[in-house]
Amino acid sequence: MTIAETEAETPGPRRSIGSLFGKLGRFVVDVILPPTCLACRTPVGEGGGLCPQCWIGAGFIERPYCERLGTPFPSDYGGSLISPAALAEPPAYGRARAVARYGDVVRDLMHMLKYGDRLDLVHAFARWMTRAGAELLADADVLMPVPLHWTRLWQRRFNQSSALARAVSKFSGVPATDHLLSRARATPPQFGLARKERTRNVQGAFEVPKASRVEVKGKKLVLVDDILTTGATVDACTKALLRAGAARVDVLVLARVVDQA
Repeated sequence: MTIAETEAETPGPRRSIGSLFGKLGRFVVDVILPPTCLACRTPVGEGGGLCPQCWIGAGFIERPYCERLGTPFPSDYGGSLISPAALAEPPAYGRARAVARYGDVVRDLMHMLKYGDRLDLVHAFARWMTRAGAELLADADVLMPVPLHWTRLWQRRFNQSSALARAVSKFSGVPATDHLLSRARATPPQFGLARKERTRNVQGAFEVPKASRVEVKGKKLVLVDDILTTGATVDACTKALLRAGAARVDVLVLARVVDQA
C-alpha cells in the first residue's frame, strides 16, 4: 500500500493530526535552520528561493524573446518574433527556452550543483524550468536529458541534466527517460572552444539505440540540459533524434549564453 493510499483511507481527524504535526515539524526546522537564499545564504522569508539582490542579478528571461532560440529582445516589438541569429543559422531543434541568462548568480548556482553536491538545488531549478518551458511541456510526450558518456558519468558520479529532467517530470507530469539517446563516443569538454570547433567536436557523438527507435518515432520530445551556449550539443542530439523519426525536438535549459545565441 502506498503512502497516498494510506492517507486516502485515514479518517479525517487522523489526517488533521498528521497535518498538524507536519506543520509543527516544518516550524521547528525553520526556527532551528531559518530559510536562506539559495545563492548567497542571506536569510529570506521562504526557503527554496533567492534574496531580492540575487533575484535581480539572476537575469531571468521573460518575453519578448525569439520564438526559436528563446533569446530575449531589448524591446517589445509586438507579436511572435524570430531573431536575426535564428534566421541566419536556424537550429535543428524547434524551440528553446531558458530560465535565465548565464551570468554570475546562475553560474555560481550551477557550479554548486555540479561540483558542490548541492542536490537540494534541483527542486528549485526544476520549478523554474517548468514555468519557463510551459508551452514546450504542454503537449510533449517525453522529457530526456542530454546524455553523458559513461567515462564522464563515472568521474562526475551523476548527470545533472538527468536529475533536472526527472524533477521537471514531477512538476509537469511529462514522463522522463534516460535510455532513448546515448553518447556514442567520448568528446573533449566544449568549454573554451569556438562555435565551429564545438560543432565538429560533437558531430556524430550521439545516437538512438536500435532498441529505442520505436519509442522515438513520431514522438514530441523535450531535451533537458543545464546550459545552452552555442547550441552545438543540443543540435547534435536533435539531429540524431530526428533521424530516428522523432516528430519534434524542443530544448529546455536552466540558463543560456545570450551574447552567443
